Amino acid sequence: PKGIRAGQHLRLAGQGGPGPDGGLAGDLYIEVNFTTDPVFRVDGRDVYLDLPLTPWEAALGASVTVPTPEGPVQLAIPANSVAGRQLRLKGRGITGSPPGDLFAILKIALPPADSEAAREAYRVMAKGFDFDPRKHLGGEPS
Repeated sequence: PKGIRAGQHLRLAGQGGPGPDGGLAGDLYIEVNFTTDPVFRVDGRDVYLDLPLTPWEAALGASVTVPTPEGPVQLAIPANSVAGRQLRLKGRGITGSPPGDLFAILKIALPPADSEAAREAYRVMAKGFDFDPRKHLGGEPS
């Protein structure tokens, strides 16, 4: 049934093995277990998803398609989002009463510097930003 959780049991009356000497079939008991999903992690009724974003989607904001257990939805990414931020999609987790939520955990995916044009784009960014991600650690700037 929808909303069933790992560890719960189902009883299927009369669908077990036959009784001794041709007696009625017994009940079949099933313990529910889930395999690991490559996209989603489940905690109770809540579902977690690592959502990769490009640097410009995180910085400027965007609308991206996000998978959910019930199918894809559009999610608005606020401008100036940082890696690790969690965006909640209320009621989009495991079905139940109450339904769980889906949490999209933002991950910033960097494009590879695998061409001269890409390396030049990174050089322009390095010159264009006064940004030191290690400033909070103290010490000399790199």
